[in-house]
Amino acid sequence: MDGIPTIDISPLAEPKTAAYDTTVQRILEACTGIGFLSITGTAISQKTVDQVRQTTREIFAINESRKWDQAIMRENYRGYIPMGFFTPNDGSGKADKYEGYKLHHEVAIDAPVCAECALYGPNLWPDEVPGAKDIILDYWNQLDRVTDLLLAALEAGLDLKPDMLRSAFRNPMTNMTLLHYPPQAVDDAGYGIHPHKDTDALTIIAPDPVGGLEIQTRSGGWITPGCPPGGFVVNIGDMLELWSGGRLKSTPHRVVNRSGKERYSFPYFAVPRHDVIVEPLLPSLPGFDRPAVHCGHWSAEIWRTNWSDETADADTPELGTLQD
Repeated sequence: MDGIPTIDISPLAEPKTAAYDTTVQRILEACTGIGFLSITGTAISQKTVDQVRQTTREIFAINESRKWDQAIMRENYRGYIPMGFFTPNDGSGKADKYEGYKLHHEVAIDAPVCAECALYGPNLWPDEVPGAKDIILDYWNQLDRVTDLLLAALEAGLDLKPDMLRSAFRNPMTNMTLLHYPPQAVDDAGYGIHPHKDTDALTIIAPDPVGGLEIQTRSGGWITPGCPPGGFVVNIGDMLELWSGGRLKSTPHRVVNRSGKERYSFPYFAVPRHDVIVEPLLPSLPGFDRPAVHCGHWSAEIWRTNWSDETADADTPELGTLQD
C-alpha cells in the first residue's frame, strides 16, 4: 500500500452491523498495509481542535525564562522541552527543530498508582494560559473514546477476544506532546522531527494546515498523508505491531517544515498501563522476532535515553527504529 486511505469510523459506534464489519475490514487493511490512515466521523468538533491549537500557540508564546522554569527534568518528564533537545537516538544527524511541552495521563499525586510507578502524577499546567488544563483534557478524553473504538475494531479484525487490547488501557500511560516547529530554510537538510517509528500502541493527530508530516511507503518513498478538514491521522506504533505478531505495521515518518510558517501540532500517544507486558497475542509472522516489552520499563527508558549523556544498555528495550 503506497497511499493513506480515509475511513469514516462512525459505523464503529454500532457493532454487529454490516457497516461495522466493512469498516473494521478497511481499518485492518490500512493497519496491515501502510500502518497509517485518516479517519472521519469521530464526533470531535473542529471548534474543539481549534481551541487546542490556539492553546498550544499561547503556551509557546510564554516568556522564554518562564518556559524554562517549567522545563522537563530527569525525575519528572513533564513540561517544557527546549528547542534542539532531541537528536536521533543513534547519535547521528542534527538536533530536531522543534520545542515541545510534555503532558502525561493526568493523575492526582495521592492516587494509589503513583505508589506503584513513579512515572504517574499530575502535569505542569502553565499559569500564564488559564483554561489550558480544561481545554486539553476535554480533547484528551474525546480521543480516549476514539482509541477505544479503534482498539475494539482491531480486536475484531484480528479475531482477538473482546477487550483483549482495551483492558490494557485502564489507568494508562497515554501521553501528549504539544509541538512548535519554526520554519526551516529551503536548503536546510535537517528535520522538524527526524525519521522514526512511534514506540506507543496508537498515535492520533489533528493535522496542522501548514503541513510537513511525511510517511515512508513500503517502496521506500515519502508521501504526505491526505486528510479532509475535521479528520485525524492515525498510525500504528511498535506496541501494537508487537501485540499482533508483526501483522499491524509501525511505519517510519518524519516532519519537515519548509512552509515558511509556524507549525503547531499536538499528537496523542496511546500507551498501556505501567504493569502491562506486551507480547504477541497471535503466532508471529515469519521473520518477526522481537522480545516482550514491560510498559513501565519501556516508558522509563524512552525518557531516560532522551538525555544526551544517557545511553541504552542491555536492559533497554528495542525502541522505535530510525529510518532515513
